[in-house]
Amino acid sequence: MFKQFSLPALVSGFVAVLVGFTSSVVIVFQAAAALGATPAQTASWIWALGLGMGATSLGLSLWYRQPVLTAWSTPGAALLVTAGAGVPMAEGVGAFMLCAALITVAGASGWFARVMDRIPQALAAALLAGVLARFAFDAFASLQREFTLVSVMFAVYLIGRRFWPRYAVPSVLVAGVAVALARGQLHFEGVQWALAVPVFTAPRFSLAAAIGVALPLFVVTMASQNLPGVAAQRAAGYAVPVSPVITTTGLATLLLAPFGAYALNLAAITAAICMGREAHEDPARRWVASAAAGVIYIVVGLLGGAVVGLIAAFPKELVLAVAGLALLSTIGGGLAAAMRDEGQREPALITFLVTASGLTLWGVGAAFWGVVAGVLALGVQRLRLPPSAPRRLL
Repeated sequence: MFKQFSLPALVSGFVAVLVGFTSSVVIVFQAAAALGATPAQTASWIWALGLGMGATSLGLSLWYRQPVLTAWSTPGAALLVTAGAGVPMAEGVGAFMLCAALITVAGASGWFARVMDRIPQALAAALLAGVLARFAFDAFASLQREFTLVSVMFAVYLIGRRFWPRYAVPSVLVAGVAVALARGQLHFEGVQWALAVPVFTAPRFSLAAAIGVALPLFVVTMASQNLPGVAAQRAAGYAVPVSPVITTTGLATLLLAPFGAYALNLAAITAAICMGREAHEDPARRWVASAAAGVIYIVVGLLGGAVVGLIAAFPKELVLAVAGLALLSTIGGGLAAAMRDEGQREPALITFLVTASGLTLWGVGAAFWGVVAGVLALGVQRLRLPPSAPRRLL
């Protein structure tokens, strides 16, 4: 790993962690609060999730020498905010372990890999572009709130892409930090340096928590996280074995659930940051970015709230701009691959639009419904009328 080290890969890993935490750590805190977590238990959640994401990202990236990044289940955390209300922490942990067992079975049995193998490449690419589009939209929309900061970052990105493409995203990050520092927008006073202490909660299993928490958590994690995570890898040209990776995330969740790791899964948005050409021009060396992110996640887990406070010191618009600009080439590549085959262009476009819309039905996010809509459109498009069927003009 150290022989393959490069500054763009390190920065891509850092940006992935920065985006991952700042975009959803508040939801994780709310989920812990809904289950009645104490401050010590909440810090333990960050410890367990950080170590789980870090160990799996680092280990899988080193093993396969391909960019594999894991994340906590953000829609799963949003689900826990409501479904977990009134559920005792012990029963919640039992539900986490049951969900982890289901994820492990889904990976070890190979059924999830078989489902992914049936999704056409054009739809997978459109799914990836749709998942990432929101971050690009947010990046340019942030010009309304922080015109000076974001416009300087955008200008640096354009110049960097022209003259030093490998260092365009690191340059954007440095420019954003410099402008925010000059304007007094970096706030480090809330950072309290202390190691997180893991808190063990003995699981207790109940039918109500299994039906009301475990099963919905499993469904949204697989449909809204693992599905686009695999699609992101394939759209980027990587053939990481699906079943062993999903099994690993399930086992890691099972091991760390008593400490607060409610659900670990493949990342899509942050993984795309590590799989783009900004991480490295050579696709064979981009795994260093996800491995670096794994190391940073481990540090985050060990330091707990201190690192969360450090990440929160960055202005929201700076994070949005860095994420959106870092994902531009990946979004463009996904759209190009999705639109390449004229026979699948319209189903791919439908997949992209439904996914980018942010649609949520019955607690399941837009990534799943984008694939459903695209597959339906492709199926209808391939229907053939029987020779004897009457043809009428309406």
